[in-house]
Amino acid sequence: MTRPANQPPTLGYAELPRLVGLMTGDEKHAAAADSTRDVLWVLYDRVLRVTPATAGDPARDRFLLSKGHGPMSYYAVLAAKGFISEAELATFGEFESKLGHHPDRMLISGVEIGAGSLGHGLPIAVGVVLALEARGQAGGRVVVLVGDAELDEGSNHEAIAYAGRVGLERLTVVAIDNQSSSHGWPGGIEARFAVEGWSTAVCDGHDLDAIERAFNQPRDGRPHVVVAQVEPDS
Repeated sequence: MTRPANQPPTLGYAELPRLVGLMTGDEKHAAAADSTRDVLWVLYDRVLRVTPATAGDPARDRFLLSKGHGPMSYYAVLAAKGFISEAELATFGEFESKLGHHPDRMLISGVEIGAGSLGHGLPIAVGVVLALEARGQAGGRVVVLVGDAELDEGSNHEAIAYAGRVGLERLTVVAIDNQSSSHGWPGGIEARFAVEGWSTAVCDGHDLDAIERAFNQPRDGRPHVVVAQVEPDS
């Protein structure tokens, strides 16, 4: 396939460790970055219908990073896919850099929300789906990545219940489960979503093919959650 003239060249999965290594300075939440790396790669390489050339297309798929701390893998994937330049990675965390310790949608191409306090991404994703439907915009999935600990936040409980009740089929949640939740989830995270009417899938968060299958599982008119299990230290 010939690459469009306005689309920059992309790098492969094997380049991600090198790209992450370009981001030096004060280390912050490196484990959080490691836990999301493979899910992020599968999303941008195999699932999401969005490229640098279509980042402003109303019909694009939208990805929202709620687990915004430790965004090094996110930046590495964006660089590998041509949303930001590789040279920018070396500025990570500097005073005038676009690449802060939390992504900023006003500064970085392809970033849909400014990540901040945990617990906001899923409610925002619900609002994005509702806005797209109110505008009559067909297509365009909304995927939001959350951490298991932030699911303790009440705002997420409300969003899970509402999305399941009204059947927001365009919404997908991927929950990184590294067993860091303060209170735990009887029956597993997926049980919390299933009881509210969501379709669910559980996978190894470092198995690329298993992650892809989990995202593509039929949802039968329901919102979908992918629980990506990773080692507890991530």
